[in-house]
Amino acid sequence: MESYEIPKKILIVDDDKFLLDMYTYKFKEKGFDVTQAFGSLEAYDKLKEGITPDVMLLDVVMPAMDGFELLAKIKSEKLAPNAKVVMLSNLGQPSDVEKGRSLGAKGYVVKASATPSEVVEKVLIVLGGEESFAKVD
Repeated sequence: MESYEIPKKILIVDDDKFLLDMYTYKFKEKGFDVTQAFGSLEAYDKLKEGITPDVMLLDVVMPAMDGFELLAKIKSEKLAPNAKVVMLSNLGQPSDVEKGRSLGAKGYVVKASATPSEVVEKVLIVLGGEESFAKVD
């Protein structure tokens, strides 16, 4: 596999502390500068405060505001306009994947069918300029 220049900043958003820590560990292992957000409201606040990630990994199912709503808000308010977005969810229906794509996500990963290392690889693919959407039937 060809190597990509790894950007330094990733924002990982999830409402599961264990998964947040696990993904943080995996991305730090690959040289990323990781910012965690425990849920969509914390992520939104951090973006409003001016953090500018190169890539955002957004969980879909979260309380208060789901990942799709967060992505729509980020886009409409032009927060982190250059960040590439990868949705991360156990929702794997074609309609969910298409919703992520229609909102501007460059990738969609189904948690249940991807190891943390595979999630990192999919993010690297997206950062390399390609899309990486889950294959769903």
